[in-house]
Amino acid sequence: MRGPLLLCTGTVIDNQERKGLEMVDKLIPAAGPVRHVRASTPADLAAVDALLAGSYPRLLKRDYPPSVLVTALPLISRAQPALLGSGTYYVAEDAQGEIIGAGGWSVDRQLRHRGHIRHVVADHRLQRRGIARRLVGHALRIASAAGLREMECWATLTAVRFYEAMGFAGEGPMEVPLAPGITFPCMRMRQRLEQP
Repeated sequence: MRGPLLLCTGTVIDNQERKGLEMVDKLIPAAGPVRHVRASTPADLAAVDALLAGSYPRLLKRDYPPSVLVTALPLISRAQPALLGSGTYYVAEDAQGEIIGAGGWSVDRQLRHRGHIRHVVADHRLQRRGIARRLVGHALRIASAAGLREMECWATLTAVRFYEAMGFAGEGPMEVPLAPGITFPCMRMRQRLEQP
């Protein structure tokens, strides 16, 4: 049995609460390809890397020019080891246990009541099948249970409509700095979280 989970907010979710949150996810009908959502581990690095590298180029190409993608994709299409082991990043698995989606959240470094949606991806071959919706919904429920009051998202231009459907409101375009001299156009979006 796993021990208590200490979230970035300083909130401790014990095994009973963790089981309750995981049970909420199991009660959601397993429509579509997702059979299970679980916290990621560092052992998921290769699978999440492959998912990002296989899906981001295909999904983003209709909304970004090649001149942007050639510099950004090598930086954004890699799994982040610290995020994988954070306890607030999740993977969606299909009936065979294959990872078909990933995404999560982290706490804002300055405003502890705010979280950020992080590195969401769904298998490009399974688009519009509820994978990202299931992952983001899971992340929002856990963040709310941890006491966060709002969630921010720096949405790719491709994902703006998805996040609007998830209840986020656009606050305006932004340029995310990826490396010296390299930025990535996104839309800053925000959602108030309901408290349990």
